[in-house]
This record gives sequence, C-alpha cells and structure tokens, in this order.
Amino acid sequence: MQILNRLIVSTIPLVPRPIVKHFASRYIAGEELNDAVNTVRFLNSQNMMATMDVLGESITKEAEAIAAKQAAITTLNTIFIERLDSNLSVKLTQLGLKLDKEFCYQNVSEIVKVAADFKNFVRIDMEDSSCTDDTIEIYMKLRKDYSNVGIVLQAYLKRTESDARMLMNNGLKNFRLCKGIYIESPAIAFKKKSEINQNFMKVLKIMFENKAYVGIATHDEELIKNSYNLISEMKLEKNEYEFQMLLGVRPELRSQIVRDGHHLRVYVPYGHHWYNYSIRRFKENPEIAGYVFKSIFTRNTFK
Repeated sequence: MQILNRLIVSTIPLVPRPIVKHFASRYIAGEELNDAVNTVRFLNSQNMMATMDVLGESITKEAEAIAAKQAAITTLNTIFIERLDSNLSVKLTQLGLKLDKEFCYQNVSEIVKVAADFKNFVRIDMEDSSCTDDTIEIYMKLRKDYSNVGIVLQAYLKRTESDARMLMNNGLKNFRLCKGIYIESPAIAFKKKSEINQNFMKVLKIMFENKAYVGIATHDEELIKNSYNLISEMKLEKNEYEFQMLLGVRPELRSQIVRDGHHLRVYVPYGHHWYNYSIRRFKENPEIAGYVFKSIFTRNTFK
C-alpha cells in the first residue's frame, strides 16, 4: 500500500489542477470562509467540534503576514457571529516568523487577544524543526498574558518529551500531540512507525500524569486503541482530553470515536492557497493521498 500511495503522490504534479482540486476537496473545506462555515456547521450537527485554519504559510512579505492576521481575525469574528463550536489554528510562518520574530509575535498576539475577547481559543501549529525553538518561545511569551492559547508537539521528534516536560514545569499544559508530517533527519526524528507510536504513547502518558489537556491527533487505529486504554486506566473524565482528526481522513473512524463517547475535533482548512497545501500534504504524508484516492471510489461522506 505504501508503494501505491507514493506512486499516486509522484504523479500528482502532472495532474491538471481541477483534478487535484477534486482530491483536495475531500479534506479542504473550500476557498472561501463561507465554505468553512458550512463545513463546521455540518460537523457540529454530528456532535463534532472543529478548528479552522486559513491556508497559507512561509510568506515572504510583511503585507502577506498582515493580510493573514486579518483573515484569522475575520475567521474568529465569524465563528462568534455564527455561534460555531470551533477554535482557530495558526501557523507562525504565515504570520511572519521567517521575516522577523517580534513582528510575528505582535501579529499572533493580536489574534489571541481577539480570541480572548470572544472567549475562544487559538492553537499554534508546529511546523518543521527549523521553527520549533521560535514557536515554543513565542508560545511561552504569549502565555504570560493569555491563557487561551495552546501549542502542538510532534511525537516523531526526539526532543518532544523534553519539550513537554519543560512546558509543563512552567505551568503550560494545553497540547495537541500528533505524529508529525515534516521530513526530518534521523538525527533528530524517529523514522520507524513503531518508534514513533511508542514515543507518542510515552509522551501522552506523561502529559496525562501532569494533568495536561491533550488533543490526541491521530488517524492511527493502534494509537487510538492504546489511547482509549490509557484514558480508562487513568480514569480520565471526558472534559480532560479530546481526539482530533483532519477533515476528510478516516471519516468512519472519527464517527466511531464520537459514538464511543469521546470528544472529537476536526481540523478544517480553507482558503485560496489550497493547491500548495495539497501538494505538500500529499508529499509529506503519502498515506493521506491513499485515503483521499480511496475516497473517490467510496460513498463516505467527508464533510
């Protein structure tokens, strides 16, 4: 199956954009904010929460970062007006991290302040390893003034246990824990699935032992089963964690998680930068390409 998935990925750059868009539409809400609103409203009707993400990252001009900041603020305003059960996810490279760290901090700080005014929450996505230290630094600085912001840690990075412990020792205990999708060196990242899964569960247990709130972000049935067992073993309440999944990936599994009585949040990306996002997603995680390709030939409802 991995060989087939990689074959699919290798041919995507040769495929006309309308066809790529057909693939991408399975896990991207659409190009406009209203598309995302409709998607989130449907998810809410299925007893699922959401986190909305305005697509775009690694901008090269300050004007682009300012426009991204305003789009995020508009999204928060719309979530409030439409009474959606959704928070917001942001990427710091979209807000100017690679241009100027202080400029980026000011942008994300404005977003978090607006979210606080709306009694909402902002999740700072983790990007490739070149951003890890700066992302953690900005997150810690934000938490000095705001409680409504959390961070993502990636289980495939060998430093993640240390990062989690450091953050929790500083009283910062709101995480999304995922495997990680960026291509990293074996010197800093686990490569084998077994190693990644083992570290995922190790870090998750440490987080729970320290009374952290964790978004368990995975489509891996083994990790979900092991998380169920850990939750039961530690006698956690339903409001002490949630599961998280990408829009369009394993919809039957996300529905099962809800039926099993757990909170679940779906990551809902939208925007005009869907093409670059799609190509990157397919290349970095061919398994997603396989899921999406399979969906074309099934009757699963993705939105």
